[in-house]
Amino acid sequence: MLTGRKLALTLAFTVLVVVAFGVSCKGFFTGNTLQSVAIQPSTLDFQVTATQQFSAWGTYLDGTRSQITSGVVWTSDSPDVTITAGGLATALIVTASAATITGSAQGLDGTATVNVIGDVTAMTVNPSNQSMSEGTQYPFTFTGSPGPPTYITTSNGGTLTITPFVSTVPNTLLTCTVGTNTAGNPAESCTANSGAVAGNPWSIVMSYPTPAGGTVTATATANASGN
Repeated sequence: MLTGRKLALTLAFTVLVVVAFGVSCKGFFTGNTLQSVAIQPSTLDFQVTATQQFSAWGTYLDGTRSQITSGVVWTSDSPDVTITAGGLATALIVTASAATITGSAQGLDGTATVNVIGDVTAMTVNPSNQSMSEGTQYPFTFTGSPGPPTYITTSNGGTLTITPFVSTVPNTLLTCTVGTNTAGNPAESCTANSGAVAGNPWSIVMSYPTPAGGTVTATATANASGN
């Protein structure tokens, strides 16, 4: 009888030890926790009105990598690029700069860069040749077709390059900022600054990405009249 009691007590004690050990071990062994989040695609040239599905991929403590299919919060830092709760982005209009798409999971963020481009395959500039008095602003209107955008400036993805025809003339003597033309349409307003020498022209080149991955350009010539 005594032996049976000892055996029962021993078994009960063993069970208690196992349970206690199991509970305490929870503090020592952690799950395969998420270490970082990456967004795919990570960079994208995104045409207006196009849609793009983004996905979030996690790298875990054991070095494995897999797609995160739930619990991802998607945001865009631009009102012109929207993204749904499922990661589907849409470009609404041509934006002034790149938008950042963020996917967040378990307190970790991954980001992607979206460069919104329009439907432009040709570009013209008006005027193509302009005589400029120092200190006066002159608008150069770069028109894209078929569009959008209709008018291209450095504020909606265009790249403006100013180059003097004479290498000894600083290109800083001609400056351009985003403005409007006489009709109120977007244009690059350019000014020949004090010290510009008469008869030394500049090349003003606007470039813009095409949907096919190329570049379209238009070139104007500015001639400073001096003092």
